[in-house]
Amino acid sequence: MAQLSIFTSLFSWLPRWMAASADTAATAASPTPAAAASPLSQKPVQPETRIAWGARVSGEFKRKTIAISRRLNMDPSHLMAIMAFETGRSFDPAVSNRAGSGATGLIQFMPATARGLGTTTGRLAAMDAVDQLDYVEKYLAPHAGRMTDLASAYMAVLFPRAVDKQPGYVLFRKGSKAYKLNRGLDTDGNGSVTKAEAAAKVQAVLTEGLRPGLIG
Repeated sequence: MAQLSIFTSLFSWLPRWMAASADTAATAASPTPAAAASPLSQKPVQPETRIAWGARVSGEFKRKTIAISRRLNMDPSHLMAIMAFETGRSFDPAVSNRAGSGATGLIQFMPATARGLGTTTGRLAAMDAVDQLDYVEKYLAPHAGRMTDLASAYMAVLFPRAVDKQPGYVLFRKGSKAYKLNRGLDTDGNGSVTKAEAAAKVQAVLTEGLRPGLIG
């Protein structure tokens, strides 16, 4: 009787042990809250930055322009508008100045300027637009943090002495070679080109570049 009671007691645990094992296996097979996808673990998709004239250039050119602008603490749309203006909206790295100044490229590098950057206008013209952006950044770097508005940013390209000047500051006067090369900026025809007049031309290109079909 003692043996029967022992065997009976042992076998009475078997159904419960099997049931517990089945529950354990089911728990292991089902995903735990930590393993399940959590809304917090899914990063929201960031909207793509849209800039003036962004639809007219390659994605690589656009991304590099944005990165350069951030390093220089300037608005990427301002830099795009300047390059659009200086290249006749073509963003052609080989475009040259029609007035015969010898200026070439995205921001119309003058021959002496190119030499100061360790290159030549010929080499700049042979580059693709994305590579030439390195020289755009190198040229603008000394003005980083000071090109906070479009007029000042454009002055860094056209007439660096006027970056921090007031809008009425005169850049060129009639009779000078500089005026002859930039007389198209003299909007009121009074024989002088001010910072505000020069910036107004680029502002118009910026406004154009922010229109549907061009912004991107």
